[in-house]
Amino acid sequence: MALAIFDLDNTLLGGDSDHAWGEFLTSEGIVDSAEFQQQNDEFYRQYQQGGLDIHAYLSFALAPLSRFSSAELNKLHQTFMAKYIAPLRLPKADALIKQHRDAGDFLMIITATNSFVTAPIAAALGIDTLLASEAEIIDGRYTGKPTGTPCFQSGKVQRLEEWLAANNKNLDGSYFYSDSHNDLPLLKVVDKPVAVDPDDKLRDYAVEAGWPVISLR
Repeated sequence: MALAIFDLDNTLLGGDSDHAWGEFLTSEGIVDSAEFQQQNDEFYRQYQQGGLDIHAYLSFALAPLSRFSSAELNKLHQTFMAKYIAPLRLPKADALIKQHRDAGDFLMIITATNSFVTAPIAAALGIDTLLASEAEIIDGRYTGKPTGTPCFQSGKVQRLEEWLAANNKNLDGSYFYSDSHNDLPLLKVVDKPVAVDPDDKLRDYAVEAGWPVISLR
């Protein structure tokens, strides 16, 4: 059973779920629209350029969660899924997931976006396991702070290695699909790296390395 590992944002989805969550909070009037939107856009720009401070971003992105109960957050997320995530679903991505499922591969999403945002998305996509950045929860409520190793850049490799050791699995025959140069550390360690609608930096690297370059759009 080979691992079929997928990045989520701009790979399996035709957009960024983390950035979309910020837009959703703004549209619902849950956060101050002008200031939050500006910060959200700036963090996204930093991510695209490869200079994101993941700890600062996670603290920013997770802070609004501390204001709500789990029941309130679940209701908000259902609305978010319907309004923002459903339009980002890609039929070709769904077909690729099915192809790996039919082949008997073990399906995993590994994403820098926090698990509150991404767990329902992974479930909707029928993914076996999700590795994501984690938010601290105390007494059943989010504190607004991150916890553990952020699932970003080399942190994705660390988190995956920990999961492999805990689950007695390996990377023999493994795939990893991603759009971002931020994922080069993980793309370099799997057997079958695939660039998906890649940014310019990843496209250049993939072409030079002889990796497949595909589009799910």
